[in-house]
Amino acid sequence: MAKKSWSDMTPTQKNIVVVSAIVEIAVTTWCLRDLKQRPAELVRGPKALWVPAMSVQPVGPIAYLAWGRRR
Repeated sequence: MAKKSWSDMTPTQKNIVVVSAIVEIAVTTWCLRDLKQRPAELVRGPKALWVPAMSVQPVGPIAYLAWGRRR
């Protein structure tokens, strides 16, 4: 299967890509803000390591939400 360029996509496919990007940016921003405000005692692992982990999309933010925060 050949890689599609933006001009080869249907309007529906373009909308899906744009909405997915917006959701990904929003979740990452939310996680980074939560990490900044949360005390270190309530974070599993060093806070300094979670910041670069957030750049691994979409695994980093999901991992932080699932396992990185203590309740």
